Amino acid sequence: MNQLVAALFMGWVAFPLAAATSARPNILFIMTDDHAAHAISAYGSRINQTPQLDRLAREGMRLDRCFVVNSICTPSRAAILTGKYSHKNGVPVFNRFDGSQPHVAKYLQAAGYYTAMVGKWHLGSEPTGFDHYIVLPGQGLYHDPAFLDRNGRRVINGYATDIITDLALEALAQRPKDKPFFLCLQHKAPHREWSPGPKHATLYDDVEIPEPPTLWDDYATRTDAAREATMTIARHLNNRDLKLPPPAGLAGPDRERWLWQVPMEVTVEVKGRRETLTGEALVKWKYQRYIKDYLRCIASVDDNVGRVLDYLDTHGLRENTLVIYTSDQGFFLGDHGWYDKRFMYEECLRMPFIARLPGVIPPGSAQSAIALNVDFAPTFLELAGVPVPADMQGRSLVPILKGTRPADWRTSMYYRYYHDPGHHNTRAHYGVRTETHKLIHFWKKDQWECYDLVKDPLELRNVYNDPAYAATVAALKAELARLKREVEDRDEFADTLPPDGVDGQTFTPPPKGQPSGASNAP
Repeated sequence: MNQLVAALFMGWVAFPLAAATSARPNILFIMTDDHAAHAISAYGSRINQTPQLDRLAREGMRLDRCFVVNSICTPSRAAILTGKYSHKNGVPVFNRFDGSQPHVAKYLQAAGYYTAMVGKWHLGSEPTGFDHYIVLPGQGLYHDPAFLDRNGRRVINGYATDIITDLALEALAQRPKDKPFFLCLQHKAPHREWSPGPKHATLYDDVEIPEPPTLWDDYATRTDAAREATMTIARHLNNRDLKLPPPAGLAGPDRERWLWQVPMEVTVEVKGRRETLTGEALVKWKYQRYIKDYLRCIASVDDNVGRVLDYLDTHGLRENTLVIYTSDQGFFLGDHGWYDKRFMYEECLRMPFIARLPGVIPPGSAQSAIALNVDFAPTFLELAGVPVPADMQGRSLVPILKGTRPADWRTSMYYRYYHDPGHHNTRAHYGVRTETHKLIHFWKKDQWECYDLVKDPLELRNVYNDPAYAATVAALKAELARLKREVEDRDEFADTLPPDGVDGQTFTPPPKGQPSGASNAP
């Protein structure tokens, strides 16, 4: 859709909806970074409790098969905004998002919504389509973070999760009261380096967190990709990740180099005596160090979700506000011996998605229909009464959220990851996931994996070469080819990727008082 056509479209949708503003729901979209669904008690977590997210789930719906189409931060955010796959929105890896293209905030803004973006943006360009924004530069900091808005850069003292919530509540308080709102409240947490706030700094100190059943996965039946990935708990968590104190007197570049080193032995106090850990004992210790900080970050997120829900209750906004909680993708919590994401395996493919809208979404419900992050934008538009543009590739989740699964709803999904070698040396791959099976093709290596998700939900046994699964593999390959055609992907696209950006990218705001130059037009 070119800009002229988009502008005409916007003019058409805004007029008939203006009179019905009060009937349209507000939309509060809360998104964290790297929060795995299996670290939410509403999803059956074995390792933590999340009472405020559970509260949201009791009052709304939990989607059990919500998947990301490219499990990496910047591409997922672009897919959510545009309703399009990476090869369509121009962000397959860490590229700058082209803010001149149409996206959901622009459509809602033109239809009479007040639009605001608060927190982690992480798209490399200035936010467009938002009446108000205040965002972290790049990845941002957990403690005393800087923020960027149209007036420039400023540091706010405190803990990022609390501050981002404060800023979001300020945006709600200061919004125009004669418009519905679309507010994106986007946290840094629980992204690496998993730095907790003071309130939760000692949470879990006296608790042994259960290890995942696949912590010691040996990748015996997998392709080379699993063995080549550099994101293991055992061999790749560094001194900074583990919060180990640098030696006294170490400063400057020497200190920084030390923080990036991976410790292969650690001396700790165990039951009142000093003990040097190596081998399996060290891996177990590293897992505890990692997962406790990760869960401490989530505890802060959960508390702050409660603050937001309380605000809606006390300001008369509960009944007409769609609240969504999600993450930009899942994450490995020691599963298969890993941290991070990127692979098509379940732990990072699956996104948490909890939604509440009284009178529309049945409380205390769950749905197993396959949902995708490209579905979010069409969902927001349908709820706002805005026609979904034909070039959006996702499908509105409104019938699913109402508790009805249409007869023609998808039974499979297409995934593609491009960033190879990239961070963590995760091999490029694409694949198909159905309700019962998964097929993955590491296309640069021309290696395949297939999993029976019914018999092997932990994905430990690759059955691609098992004769008993030959017919299943053939059917999955046919479905994979069909999905690639449907979303208009092609292999040659991967050879013409735009230059990769940097994880931590940022943009430079305009001088104070000057126009930004970044167009809000679609």
